[in-house]
Amino acid sequence: MNFMTRYRDWLLSDYFDEETKLELENIKEDEEEIEDRFYKNLDFGTGGMRGKIGAGSNRINKYTVRKATQGLANYIINYSDSGRESGVVIAYDSRHKSAEFALETALVLAGNGIKTYLFTGLRPTPELSFAVRELNATGGVVITASHNPANYNGYKVYWEDGGQVVPEQARDIIAEIEEIDDYSIVKRMEAEQAESEGLLEYIDSEIDRKFQENVLDVIPDQTLVAEKGANLKVVYTPLHGTGNMPVRNALTELGFSKLSVVEEQAKPDPDFSTIESPNPEDEAAFAMARELATKKKADLVLATDPDCDRVASLVRVQAGDYQSLNGNEIGVLLADYLLERLSEKGELPDNGVMIKTIVSTEMIRPIADKYGVEVVDVLTGFKFIGEKISDYEKSGEKSFILGFEESLGYLVGTYARDKDAVVASVLLATMALYQQEQGKTLIDRLAELREEFGYFKEDLQSIRLEGKAGQEKITETIASLREEAPQELAGRKVEVVKDYQKGKIYDIKTGEEKDLDLPKSNVLQYLLAGGGKVTIRPSGTEPKLKLYFAVREDTAEEATAELTAMTEKVMQLINEVLNEN
Repeated sequence: MNFMTRYRDWLLSDYFDEETKLELENIKEDEEEIEDRFYKNLDFGTGGMRGKIGAGSNRINKYTVRKATQGLANYIINYSDSGRESGVVIAYDSRHKSAEFALETALVLAGNGIKTYLFTGLRPTPELSFAVRELNATGGVVITASHNPANYNGYKVYWEDGGQVVPEQARDIIAEIEEIDDYSIVKRMEAEQAESEGLLEYIDSEIDRKFQENVLDVIPDQTLVAEKGANLKVVYTPLHGTGNMPVRNALTELGFSKLSVVEEQAKPDPDFSTIESPNPEDEAAFAMARELATKKKADLVLATDPDCDRVASLVRVQAGDYQSLNGNEIGVLLADYLLERLSEKGELPDNGVMIKTIVSTEMIRPIADKYGVEVVDVLTGFKFIGEKISDYEKSGEKSFILGFEESLGYLVGTYARDKDAVVASVLLATMALYQQEQGKTLIDRLAELREEFGYFKEDLQSIRLEGKAGQEKITETIASLREEAPQELAGRKVEVVKDYQKGKIYDIKTGEEKDLDLPKSNVLQYLLAGGGKVTIRPSGTEPKLKLYFAVREDTAEEATAELTAMTEKVMQLINEVLNEN
């Protein structure tokens, strides 16, 4: 079926409401827009779907949410013996139509006889992960588009361990969704009936309280914070998202009484009206927080993304200026702090493990080696970290200490299976206080670690390629590099190629070929002479080609110069390949 036929079907069908049809009527002269909305169904990837809000099969709207939920319901009924009774937990963030999509999800599940637990208001994504485990549910759904622009929303699916569904499960769910070619066959129950039949139950403060208790239980140095927490001045912004109450409550309950919140960004706002982008990786998002921090002479600034699963920070340095910590630097500081404190208390497990993604910094490896702790790599995406935690918990083979990814995602503790900006925010404040008591800042401690272990520096570049043509360019560019691997990058010889799609490691020098012990994924990674690393992959959540760069040198100047040169030369090569395709 071509895009124009799909477009006409939506206009003519009695199933779609008048609001939807009016929106589609308004684009009848714009064939390019019609094609983008209808050339395919909105992709349901390995964790769910994410897209622009609007009418059309390639948009997120109540109809595509219903269809995805019917596919999920079919999967639960077919693959889980007690799925109907155990039920599904549903949470949502502050975005446009999040509450509506969450209720639609609940009503379709109820229409299929599956019990649902729906939060009464917006909640952070990690609390959804916790609630699935706490309620012994079959799975969970959270309506969020994380840090995407305001015109996006998304639908993420979790399973009974509290982690996002992994590729094998996702493939089966996708298959169920693709079987549905008629939106009108979706089963849906009205809210009043769902409540009266016990298929829709609302949840709120009791889960909030238990979630916070579990977060605080994993924080070291609680006595220090109780006694000296007032010495650390903290500024926090939830960037109009779900983090305001859970982060604020956790910090103040632990003892950080000098906490100031950016009030202009404290209330939920689906338009994110005070910022260009609700992404804490973007320093521009810190403008208001930095201004308040300067006024308050705060020691630490924290910002969480709209669904509160990622956190970024600024640290006050000499002369009252503020320096940012990137995702890798926070991961390194967390690893150092946790291992040091566990070791000093005699609580470091003999079989301890930290889990990171393949694009996250290698700097934690020598730190872990110092304490006899293993570091395990997984594919990009916190669902793979969550999967490993569950595997180790079941087998008892290893004791989990820390999971992190360079894109500001962290987890300590096993109460959840997804990254948690609530616990990470509290840990950042606790680490800052711990260093302050020793006359240092987190920036000072990071400098000490670099002197001891070397200067690891990383960079991320993204090329945004919208629409059907953009997706084709991304696919063709990676395929071109796969077919003809570069012999050198940025003047360094390529020594090893890791092709995660083929599941192979190619040693260029020896000609040896090995299997990769990770799931298949469209990722290419090049290990270069001298220790450099370049990784290329398509984003799983945005129309972007992502390139990760990493170096290790003996001095800060050498690391900065090498990383800059590598990034410039490789990006030039990639743009040439893009232009050829």
